[in-house]
Amino acid sequence: MIVEQLIFTVISFAIFVYMFLKMIRNNDTSYVTILVLEAVGIALNFVEVLFDVKLNIVFIILKYVFAILLPIAIIILEKRNVRLFEGIGLLKVKLLIMFGNTKKAKQILLGILEKNPNSYKAHLYLAKLYEEEGGMRRAIDEYVHAIDLNKQDYESYYKVADLLNQLNKKDEAAQMLSNLLNKKPDNLEASELLGKILIEKEMYKEAANVYQDALKYSPLSYEINYNLGMVYTMLNDFQNAKICYEKAANINSLAYNSKYSLAEIALIYKDLEEAEKKFQEVLEDEELSADAYYELSKIYLMKGNKDIAIKYANTAIDVDSKKIVEKIKKDPIFIPIFAKLSIPFNLEEKEDETKNLSEIEIKSKEHLEEMVEITRSLSYQDIDLLKTKIHNKEKIIEQENEYEKDEKERQ
Repeated sequence: MIVEQLIFTVISFAIFVYMFLKMIRNNDTSYVTILVLEAVGIALNFVEVLFDVKLNIVFIILKYVFAILLPIAIIILEKRNVRLFEGIGLLKVKLLIMFGNTKKAKQILLGILEKNPNSYKAHLYLAKLYEEEGGMRRAIDEYVHAIDLNKQDYESYYKVADLLNQLNKKDEAAQMLSNLLNKKPDNLEASELLGKILIEKEMYKEAANVYQDALKYSPLSYEINYNLGMVYTMLNDFQNAKICYEKAANINSLAYNSKYSLAEIALIYKDLEEAEKKFQEVLEDEELSADAYYELSKIYLMKGNKDIAIKYANTAIDVDSKKIVEKIKKDPIFIPIFAKLSIPFNLEEKEDETKNLSEIEIKSKEHLEEMVEITRSLSYQDIDLLKTKIHNKEKIIEQENEYEKDEKERQ
């Protein structure tokens, strides 16, 4: 019994001194808790020796755990580069963030990084805190540190690009996204953002290439198909735009923007029945309904049915009088029925109905409407030639899809 207590005292005291010196050398107060627990274990042993009492099994276990087993486990973990105290600190950070105490969480993270500048998770948590606070430049710096420590952190790659884009550093953001897609070409978020940036820079061909590559990995992505349709629209490639909008509409039956674009393309090719069908579907969308009623009115004027044209025009005016009246006044097609339209004396200023449309969506929509006006004077023969091209294009795509399907079955 005495030998056991002597051995215990020597070992536990040696470990205590080692941990204390380690705390002083590293200037790390994280060791205080362990030292306190060691002191408790040593104290239990002294109580047993000084008062000549026999501790029950629970206190004996606590004595060995606190004074010897726990500190030895920590020493072994540190030798294997497992930073236990850092992990405890990060756990505290998670809890503090959960309860909204970001200031204290930030202090702990800065303390961790002071002791270990190569803590990947500390850089990552700090980056997210800075981002939430609006400190985008600081967030970028921390995300970059995280990427340097973990080259596979593709989410941080994207975060840096997104923040650069928000800071209006389009070129740097595009370069970052290109690098990310070279490493991980199936990253859908990166493809969408890079395409958006290229569109904003009016680099439509480059944007089309990005979206086409993305479709190899995400063929059923509504956003990619729809965005590619808008890119083809801006390139005046209405054949491919129609294909993309149709795919987008099939993926999302409530994609009224796609249906509106398909209706406008149908008007370009003078397919009034198809255009009417699509515009009728768009009437369900509050945001686009005024434009749809307006376009339906024009369709019935082309068909020679003035009564229905008047009905649709008046409905469009009721939905958005200021916008629609201005459009009607500019379009000569309404001259025969203008006197029968219910033009209000005071045009109400309505909140912009395109508020939920992005800049490229508005631009694409206006471009299609402009092209409808430009092609209105084309002959049906010219339109037939364009339709033939579309049909041939669709046949080629069908053949390519069949070939790819056959190849996969052979493999």
